[in-house]
Amino acid sequence: MLNTNHVNAQRDATKAVATPYVSVQYGLNWTGGDLADRYGLTNAIGSHAGYKTKRNWIYGIDGNFFFGNDVNIPGLLQNLKDEAGQIINTSGEKSIVLYFNRGFNVNLSVSKILPILNPNPNSGVMIQLTAGYLWHKLRIETQEDEVPQLQGDYLKGYDRLTIGLNTSQFLGYSYMADRGILNFYAGAYFQQGFTKNQRDVFWDHPNEKVDKDLRIEQMIGFKVGWLIPIYKRQPKDYYYN
Repeated sequence: MLNTNHVNAQRDATKAVATPYVSVQYGLNWTGGDLADRYGLTNAIGSHAGYKTKRNWIYGIDGNFFFGNDVNIPGLLQNLKDEAGQIINTSGEKSIVLYFNRGFNVNLSVSKILPILNPNPNSGVMIQLTAGYLWHKLRIETQEDEVPQLQGDYLKGYDRLTIGLNTSQFLGYSYMADRGILNFYAGAYFQQGFTKNQRDVFWDHPNEKVDKDLRIEQMIGFKVGWLIPIYKRQPKDYYYN
């Protein structure tokens, strides 16, 4: 007689596993260095894709979109304002002009999970280093008002487009559950940008030479992410008698 007993193979929770994973992440950052002369509190939302080894090294790539409305650029659009500090639209009325900072970065990353305060071998204190590309600019919106000076290519004279290299460091905690969807990381984030202005003139400061020197830009804050491990399907074991 043939008896078949199925053993439900599960991931061994006593060992660190090698697995690819993807994650979504959010960060809240305060600016410093040369970035603080333009923008304040900044949000970041992004994604990370990586591969975790059995030795708890993680190699990956991530991308983040930066956004906020805390803009502090002295003399912004001063050439378009009347004596009352207003910008008039084509109907002769006060226009509503909104300012936002926008940017993104794309990075290669390497991380290490250290066996500290870890409930299982796949969790612990995480250190991450990244390096890549950084791009940011000022976004100007006039809502439903028609202001020809703030449309099309004219905006390039006001947007402070800035491009350069990007590095960052992260120190936090990463948790991967033995089973289920509770997998996350959270901690402190510090970013450095090594950038340069890309425009040759700012229309609101036409008599001032655009500074093309290297800008040292900083953001410091916290980051939290939800990660989704992509475990290899475990084989099914059968015993025959």
